[in-house]
Amino acid sequence: AAAAAAAAAAANNAKSSHLKAVVFCRPTEVNIGLLVRELARPRFAEYHIFLSGILTSALLRLLAESDALERVKQVQEFYGDFLAMNEDLLTLQCRHTLAMTMAAGTSWAANHVHLYDRNLQGLQSMLLALKRQPSAIRFARHSPSAEQLAKDVHDNISADQIFHFRKRSNLLLLILDRRDDPVTPLLSQWTYQAMVHEMLGLNNHRVILKGAPNVTKDLEEVVLSANQDEFFKENRHKNFGQLGEAIQKLLQDYQSQQHLHNPNNLNTIEEMQSFMERFPELRSQSHNVSKHVAIMGELARLVDVCSLMDVSQFEQELACADNDHHSNHLRELLDKLASPVIKIPDKLRLGLLYALRYETLGNLHRVRSAMTKGGVPPDMLDLMDSILRYGGSQQRAPGLFETDNQNIMSKMTRSLMTSVQGVSNVYSQHVPLLMQTLQNGIAKGKLKPELYPFVPGSVSKSSNRNSSASSSPDTIVPDEVLIFMVGGVTYEEATKVSEFNELPGQTMRVILGGSTVHNSTSFLEELKAL
Repeated sequence: AAAAAAAAAAANNAKSSHLKAVVFCRPTEVNIGLLVRELARPRFAEYHIFLSGILTSALLRLLAESDALERVKQVQEFYGDFLAMNEDLLTLQCRHTLAMTMAAGTSWAANHVHLYDRNLQGLQSMLLALKRQPSAIRFARHSPSAEQLAKDVHDNISADQIFHFRKRSNLLLLILDRRDDPVTPLLSQWTYQAMVHEMLGLNNHRVILKGAPNVTKDLEEVVLSANQDEFFKENRHKNFGQLGEAIQKLLQDYQSQQHLHNPNNLNTIEEMQSFMERFPELRSQSHNVSKHVAIMGELARLVDVCSLMDVSQFEQELACADNDHHSNHLRELLDKLASPVIKIPDKLRLGLLYALRYETLGNLHRVRSAMTKGGVPPDMLDLMDSILRYGGSQQRAPGLFETDNQNIMSKMTRSLMTSVQGVSNVYSQHVPLLMQTLQNGIAKGKLKPELYPFVPGSVSKSSNRNSSASSSPDTIVPDEVLIFMVGGVTYEEATKVSEFNELPGQTMRVILGGSTVHNSTSFLEELKAL
């Protein structure tokens, strides 16, 4: 039997020996180990190996020593150890990093080394793909994880010439921590891309509609990618009302095109030839229209079934209103928790938002009891302790719910962002903490070094034409900013960053990156593991 298997393997090798293999993978020990095993009994005539990050000299040596038959023709690094969701949104798709950020600086950190290395390598790959060496590296002072990541990136840049590009850049690398803003991932979303991810899930640009009412088989799994879908590219940051109008116009345009190219209206050979030339385009357009109509229909159904407009309005009040509204908030929360119309996951999110907002002022025991009576199961109730342990007032940086001058700046930021959207919307009052940091800090050269210190030795001579030689590093407004949030970002933050980049006269470009892109479900799943 062994001899027969060996003969079969030899026959297979002979059949494929004329073929060339192209390999694209991450330069990890596991992947290199698999390549070593493949090269021990090669099945292909040639191997062309491309790696998405930096290959260490030790692993390169191992690969070379294993290529006894000299089948490997090239080994190259193509820096793409991340996924670009938008032009200004990058993600590593690295889950379960909330526990990693909590363990940073403790004896438990060793349990998360593989996750930390993934974030470090992914961030380095972003810099290499952008061909940028940061002119300064800063981090959130309250986060041991952000500090460690910032220092390790700086050390690796200093030690490896590959990061030193000829063209000098004035790029600020700012590393933040998700735990400084645990509110944003808990909120309902009202822009297209964010709504799809929150309600349906948007993973690898794919949306699963299987099981949704009135969805045909060819629409059970669809692709939503700005690279392939012009309508999605133009409308991904539009709010729910604007989206409905855009889809209505898309449908009307398609119907008019369909009428023009109706086979019954074809009278000449030239018209028939024109129809056949455009038939693939019309068919593709038909699928695209059907896709967006199906997604919009399912979103509208879920908004209605889950009473999300009512829920979202109260979420915004909890996230944005002053503390003197506490008694009203508590009363409305208890009403919502007792309501049979509000779904259990939404009751949980409201309870967690209240706990974060009124951690020291509110009666959390009473809220927990009301959540139990409202049908929230015990394992979900435990998340109240988890979220306070993760992002409570003693764990996060100040500024999330402050009532001092920073809150005044927050209101100004909120007013600006709602004016950018064109309407003052009760469902979009909330402005993520990230935008306060960006607009009131970085863009004005006022990012406080005591809250966001520089990595020692990371500040290079600025190439900003607007800065003088005597300018303090913390007052210089960079030309570009790469913000990396360890623990993950959200599509709400991505939308705000995109709106910021599109502001008239904006000269500073911002790219947002993160460990993953959270919705409330993924965020709460990671909290459960804490």
